[in-house]
Amino acid sequence: MSVAVVDVFTALLVIGLFLVIAKWLRSRIVLFRRLFLPASVIGGALALLAGPQVLGRIATALDGPEWLVDGLLPAAVLEVWSELPVLLISVVFAALFIGKHIPGLRQIWEVAGPQVALGQSIAWGQYVVGLLLALVVLGPVFGLPPVAGALIEIGFEGGHGTSAGLSSTFEEFDFAEGTDLALGLATIGLLGGVLIGTVIINWGVRTGRIALDSSGNPVDAARSQTEDDLDDLDDREGAGRDRRTTATDPLSIHLGFVAVAIAIGWLMLQGLEAIEVATWGGEDGLELLVHLPLFPLAMIGGVVLQLVLDRTGRAELVDRQLINRISGAALDLIIVAALGTLSLEAIGGNLAPFALLAIAGIVWNVGAFLLLAPRIVPEYAYERGLGDFGQSMGMTVTGLLLMRIADPRNRSRGLEAFGYKQLLFEPVVGGGLFTAASVPLIAQLGAVPVLIGTSVLLVFWVVLGLTRFGPEDD
Repeated sequence: MSVAVVDVFTALLVIGLFLVIAKWLRSRIVLFRRLFLPASVIGGALALLAGPQVLGRIATALDGPEWLVDGLLPAAVLEVWSELPVLLISVVFAALFIGKHIPGLRQIWEVAGPQVALGQSIAWGQYVVGLLLALVVLGPVFGLPPVAGALIEIGFEGGHGTSAGLSSTFEEFDFAEGTDLALGLATIGLLGGVLIGTVIINWGVRTGRIALDSSGNPVDAARSQTEDDLDDLDDREGAGRDRRTTATDPLSIHLGFVAVAIAIGWLMLQGLEAIEVATWGGEDGLELLVHLPLFPLAMIGGVVLQLVLDRTGRAELVDRQLINRISGAALDLIIVAALGTLSLEAIGGNLAPFALLAIAGIVWNVGAFLLLAPRIVPEYAYERGLGDFGQSMGMTVTGLLLMRIADPRNRSRGLEAFGYKQLLFEPVVGGGLFTAASVPLIAQLGAVPVLIGTSVLLVFWVVLGLTRFGPEDD
């Protein structure tokens, strides 16, 4: 990474400029609000249009002015943007559990067991569908490597942040275009999650599967509450406590907490890599952990930090709202940078496989939700299951949005269950350890063994959900 500090500074300022423009556009264009598009996605699309791949090519084709041939974005800015997501994704994941009370496993299971079973079933099914597609079509017909079978889970369940964060892993296994395909799938998933989710909600209201409350049409009510921006679904509003009397700005201190979590994760990763090299990963051995990126271990580091704070009675030092602000800002930067440097050539050169992956992922997510949610979630199956469906389409915030639309008063208590569920979900899939390890696993073990393993896990979670939970017989 050979970029000057001034280039990094400029690149961050340019992202801020695109976010301001996107925010303004969102407040003026009704379609953006109706689609619940966040400003970061709009800003990333604008950056892509202003760059060499769109504006630059148009200027070249029309024999435009020389200064437009490379678009409006300097090469140094694009270079920084290409590296930024790999670094900032550790901030996002490190902040996931800092400032949150970590309950015991028994309490998590009692409250969120059905959500865990449903979410895990959908996630492992994405691997099964993707790997089957890779073995039957993507490899034999289009010549894509077996690791393409992981793209559905990385793009849909992992989302933009995970997709961009795994760029170096894709490059290590000679599949650099995998990052662009995953980012494209994440964008399709975000749009599809909102559009399909609102259709499901309206269908559920009309058929009585979702109870209509006094707020009227739930989709219209939600749109009226998000005229200027997305609802504060992830509590990204300002700090709830006044700390103006402290000697150090609280935001700086909370950046330090995130740094501690990342440092813990880095130490864990170094230790795991050393163990692997000394044991099974020796000469000509199986190398997995050396290809593992930092961000899933940073998430574990955040859990370790929070457990220490809880056990020592120092949990009040952390303001969860400030942590959310740091995480949210990092994710916004990631999305704009990743979409702004998205390779249209990589997607265009693999358009048919990309379309197959997108269609297969959407069909699985919708089908699994409609089939499994009412059979696994005992009460308010659709209101609560929509959270898992939205998350399976690319963003946790999409799941929260759909739950807020379907159940604005949280009568189902689904928000608590969904939050608890993340403690047994995100450390593994959706950007967790298995998501990060899936590419090296498939590359070194082969698609068939990983397909068998993920199929066993899919069956396990489906059977557990159907037999252990589900609606009670009358």
